[in-house]
Amino acid sequence: MFFNLPTLLTWARIVAIPLIVGVFYLDSISVAQQNWIATVMFVVFALTDWADGYLARKLNQTSAFGAFLDPVADKFLVCAALLVLVHLERADVFVALIIIGREIAISSLREWMAIIGATKSVAVHMIGKVKTTVQMVAIPFLLFDGTLFRLIDTHLWGTWLIWISAVLTVWSMVYYLKKAIPEIRAKSR
Repeated sequence: MFFNLPTLLTWARIVAIPLIVGVFYLDSISVAQQNWIATVMFVVFALTDWADGYLARKLNQTSAFGAFLDPVADKFLVCAALLVLVHLERADVFVALIIIGREIAISSLREWMAIIGATKSVAVHMIGKVKTTVQMVAIPFLLFDGTLFRLIDTHLWGTWLIWISAVLTVWSMVYYLKKAIPEIRAKSR
């Protein structure tokens, strides 16, 4: 279904992108307020990733369109946030290139595997889920860019976590490629 509750939550992640980016162009509020608003918005919209999947299963509203749109929305949200963080000089451009490049490569690989009828070989694996979780913690830390509870240096933790995420990103890409190569060889004979 094109417009059920789970799909609307997925669409919300896409709509959130210009809102999160736009916060950093508001001259009427301080940088600390921009950071806080962007962080809260990112966390709220990132949580819709869990909510839309849960609701789709619970309400029996899963659809092929929702299955397509969900990972696209996740990738748009993460990539947009990474570009903002690079622009703000809170994340290294190399990390952004690794993460965004992997997303393009694996999306293309999945499309190719669908064409040759081997989608199961590149189905989402636990390493991909861990990578996404680490990204979804690192990005709000870097958006906040301050001290949380007078104890946690979010820039320091976010930097470590985004680099860990980059390593997991490469690891997951290698995993998916290793799973796909035998299928590709078998289908190209």
